[in-house]
Amino acid sequence: MITISVCVGSACHLKGSSKVIEELQKLIAKNKASIPVIVELKGAFCIGRCTEGVSVIVDDKDLFSLNENNVGAFFYETIMRGVSNE
Repeated sequence: MITISVCVGSACHLKGSSKVIEELQKLIAKNKASIPVIVELKGAFCIGRCTEGVSVIVDDKDLFSLNENNVGAFFYETIMRGVSNE
């Protein structure tokens, strides 16, 4: 299982966390047949990196700063590549 936690705290909400979540939902649904593991998408209140954009943690270790312009690249480079390397 891959867990993607997207910050939905005040700063990240203002920076577009809802758009990041919507895009991730679309990408997960679109690529569901290509993903051999379950991808869990969940919200997290304040990850503590408020100045760095929408904060996202993958599997409780890797931290990323996303926005609606780079979420697609993040998904394909990090999630899909990570799945294919397992």
